[in-house]
Amino acid sequence: MSGKPLDRETIAALCEGRHGDPFAVLGPHGAFGARGALRAFLPGAAEVQARTLPAAGARRAGRATPLHCVDPAGLFEGPRPSRPYRLEVTWADGNRSTLDDPYRFGPVLGELDVWLLSEGTHLRPFEVLGAHPREHEEVAGVAFAVWAPNASRVSVVGDFNLWDGRRHPMRLRRECGVWELFLPGVQAGAHYKFELLDREGRLLPHKADPYARRAELRPACASIVAGLPPAAPPSAERRRANAIDAPVSVYEVHLGSWRRRDAIHWLDWDELAAQLIPYACELGFTHLELMPVAEHPLDASWGYQTTGLYAPTARFGAPEGLRRFVERAHAAGLGVILDWVPAHFPTDGWGLARFDGTALFEYADPREGYHNDWNTLIYNWGRTEVRNFLVGNALYWLERFDVDGLRVDAVASMLYRDYSRKAGEWIPNVHGGRENLEAIAFLRRLNEVLGAERPQAVTVAEESTAFPAVSRPTWAGGLGFHYKWNMGWMNDTLKYMARDPIHRPWHHGELTFGLVYAFHENFMLAISHDEVVHGKGSLLARMPGDRWQQFANLRAYYGFMWGHPGKKLLFMGCEFAQQAEWKHDASLDWHLLEQPGHAGVQRLVRDLNALYRGSAALHEQDCSGAGFEWIDHDDAQRSLLSFVRRSRDGALMLVVCNFAPVVHHGLRLGVPAAGTWRERLNTDSRFYGGSDVGQPLAAVGTEPVPSHGRALSLRLTVPPLATVFLEWTA
Repeated sequence: MSGKPLDRETIAALCEGRHGDPFAVLGPHGAFGARGALRAFLPGAAEVQARTLPAAGARRAGRATPLHCVDPAGLFEGPRPSRPYRLEVTWADGNRSTLDDPYRFGPVLGELDVWLLSEGTHLRPFEVLGAHPREHEEVAGVAFAVWAPNASRVSVVGDFNLWDGRRHPMRLRRECGVWELFLPGVQAGAHYKFELLDREGRLLPHKADPYARRAELRPACASIVAGLPPAAPPSAERRRANAIDAPVSVYEVHLGSWRRRDAIHWLDWDELAAQLIPYACELGFTHLELMPVAEHPLDASWGYQTTGLYAPTARFGAPEGLRRFVERAHAAGLGVILDWVPAHFPTDGWGLARFDGTALFEYADPREGYHNDWNTLIYNWGRTEVRNFLVGNALYWLERFDVDGLRVDAVASMLYRDYSRKAGEWIPNVHGGRENLEAIAFLRRLNEVLGAERPQAVTVAEESTAFPAVSRPTWAGGLGFHYKWNMGWMNDTLKYMARDPIHRPWHHGELTFGLVYAFHENFMLAISHDEVVHGKGSLLARMPGDRWQQFANLRAYYGFMWGHPGKKLLFMGCEFAQQAEWKHDASLDWHLLEQPGHAGVQRLVRDLNALYRGSAALHEQDCSGAGFEWIDHDDAQRSLLSFVRRSRDGALMLVVCNFAPVVHHGLRLGVPAAGTWRERLNTDSRFYGGSDVGQPLAAVGTEPVPSHGRALSLRLTVPPLATVFLEWTA
């Protein structure tokens, strides 16, 4: 628009907050002098003048040009200044201020960014979308940008403009559907949202910024301007620690209930770093897995219903605290994995739901876009901008917070269109099948991008079905994850352990079946938070027998788990046999460590981790059949199992499990190598609260007596309800 006078409809649209193209009206227009015009919309202003900025090297202030009031709502107009200018405003209450006019600045997004955003191939959309403190045309302020292609008007509202959507409407970059605006003078720490009119001009609830890097603590929900954390450099050390042949033993933590200052106050990031990191290191874990730390409105969702996917939750302090936490973990040799939720999001009106008045981030049809189990909305993985949002977010956590990996939640719910749906409640894919082809393509794209851009990091799938090749490379037809949680092993073995030992012989296959498919995927054996909630009780409470037997059963199970092929994961509290079911709003029962049984289980977990980390036979070929050999999987009547773990250079560890409450004296087991087999760990040791039955000399030599199809064998004393590890030396 030139400097010609405005018509009444344009003036009304602007003053009423209906105008969708503010740069066509506001700011400088037309040529200099009488033909050009400068317009500013400043509700509450009494007088406005534009003062040109002094020329380079000049000492005197520039020329001031009065603007006259065109509309009492706050629209002012005058001749266009010949140079860049600032607005000097006298407000109706008599106060005065000088400010830069947002509408004199050029576009914020570069042409390449616009191209990549429209194409859906911008690897780091978080670098341009959201709110970025920066200098633009030599003026400090904040550049705002938000994707809302179907809105008829979008404004930035915040504590810097009285949350008034008329004051700062944004420019639409039609090529990519992004609205942008540079607001000079706004600083980090400012609270803001976006105000949108839908395509019919209806006002929507104020929306939090999908790309906000900081947010208010619930129940408040405004976004907060924050700088972009610097990218962390690649680390060869972390790449080695996350490798498939490295020991990986994960301590899963819900930060809000691991330990608290008191009944209602959480620890902050620095307090968690000072307490949690040394604790996990002392117990020998290699990694922490933090349940979702992205911003979420409901504590009871445990973080799995996120409304701020780019913002570390305010519950534990500012985002910089998380970066410090990760740095301190790495300095202590501990990796950090984040739970990440790209499957669904809550329906809160100020979140992503119908963001611009349409189903923008979610599928429009509820048969595709509504999750019945969780009353949430499902991301539209078939939309390029949504894939870009999610893949960029994954890379953001890995690069900007230097985390070691992402455990991807609810992958099974993503892979199947009929997940938790009855017949007629779902829409088949283009081939008539049940697989969600868009989700599969998204997950492959995710893992390919992360593998190329952050090869030191890993992704772990929580996937509970038999979907093939979850942890196989995409070039081989897989989904590209590094690991998959072994949900079948967990369900089968916990079912077995809950049985009275008298019934176990008839269910022996629940222990051994996992080895039928153990090397089809790169598995992680996960005893997670899901196993100690929703009425399931604690692991200890599920063990049969009297108190001594309950502890013995749990210790034997942990020994079996650490001896079994696969990486390890244990939820907090399980390491000291928490008695009660986990509660998200209370601290763990740390006082239990004053009791010998609980303290013994904690010592056992510490020693199991030490043995696992220090013995290549137990971890180097966790995901390869070459690292495992059965000795006897068929002794169901005595509830005995025995197998050998092997490293690449031939080191051997014999694991013997007895799930019956009786001692087996003189048990003969065939072994694959001659020499001495020295007891390295016995879960029945008195140090763990056991009866201390075991090998009298702690080492046993092989005998030339055939057994279990082998020419050599050992005679062992196997304690009751226990797992024993014996290491071979030639």
